[in-house]
Amino acid sequence: MLLSSQPDRRPSRRVIVGGVPIGDGAPVTVQSMTNAPSHDAEAVLDQVRLLAFRGAEIVRVAVPDRAAAAALRSVVEGSPVPIVADIHFDPELAMLSLDAGVQKLRLNPGNIRDPGRIRGIAEKAAVLGVPIRIGVNSGSVPGDLRDQYGGVNEDSMWVAAQRHIRLLEETGFRDIVLSLKASDPMLTVSANRKAAKECDLPLHLGVTEAGPPVTGGIRSAVALSLLLAGGIGDTVRVSLSGPPEIEPAAAWEILSSLGIRRKFPRVVSCPTCARARIDVGGIAAVVQEHLAGRTGDMTIAVMGCEVNGPGEAREADIALIGTPAGVMLFVGGVNRGASCEGDLLTALDEALDSLV
Repeated sequence: MLLSSQPDRRPSRRVIVGGVPIGDGAPVTVQSMTNAPSHDAEAVLDQVRLLAFRGAEIVRVAVPDRAAAAALRSVVEGSPVPIVADIHFDPELAMLSLDAGVQKLRLNPGNIRDPGRIRGIAEKAAVLGVPIRIGVNSGSVPGDLRDQYGGVNEDSMWVAAQRHIRLLEETGFRDIVLSLKASDPMLTVSANRKAAKECDLPLHLGVTEAGPPVTGGIRSAVALSLLLAGGIGDTVRVSLSGPPEIEPAAAWEILSSLGIRRKFPRVVSCPTCARARIDVGGIAAVVQEHLAGRTGDMTIAVMGCEVNGPGEAREADIALIGTPAGVMLFVGGVNRGASCEGDLLTALDEALDSLV
């Protein structure tokens, strides 16, 4: 769902990734990446399907070797969403990935530098209609640019990107997406603000090596929110250490909180205090997991007691409120009566179905 309050977007050219538009006013898309062994097509496909269920609209797969490239065709054919091949060091892996039918390539200028090979990739991608993302990470900025621009900063990162952009555009290739990522959220912000001024390429946002879920989610939210609230960014990935299926939910929560896109129900809950009559944290976690993959623009509140519960019940579509008599279910601000604590998830499902 697109929201009327979303900020004015920076103008950019549009590319199409397997039918999914990026840039030129298209909805900000959510991406993620598998971490199953890339040579195991079934394991990768299981993750792709789970990521798509959790809200990923495009999924990237690392292609570190020939065995991974050989498995790609099965992944592409079985995937419910477009697949991006992530290529480092060996340009031949990009050619093999194109042969396998991937819908997008990601190339790193820091470790694929042969101009002739890059042009060859661009020419083949153009024939197949496959966009290329130039992905510049702060940790892989070429040494000569670090020396010239005084280290890793928005200037050295932008010039590293420019080198690849020129090589691609010299062949007439224009279906380019750009990402400038750092583990430092504010460097990510400054690099993307510079790119937004210097070019019209659609921008893929993310904080690389952000960290484990809590800290990584916070760092990603800081950088992405500053950029998206300023109209910068066309597609996002929240990169978190651990199981990848937690990434799409974090990305959607950022987009929803900024009023840019909403797709899944939002769970709000009180921070709890000594007045709480129920295990707010435990119930909220169960509700959040139960709702995973369920679409709908609605709010579910979990509140511990009668202090703020009635107010949240009025504001939320569904509310679960701790009372002396147990967990009371409110739908559309109306108390449904008897405690639902014994069969909470069934009562929640029935309430959700009544709102559809």
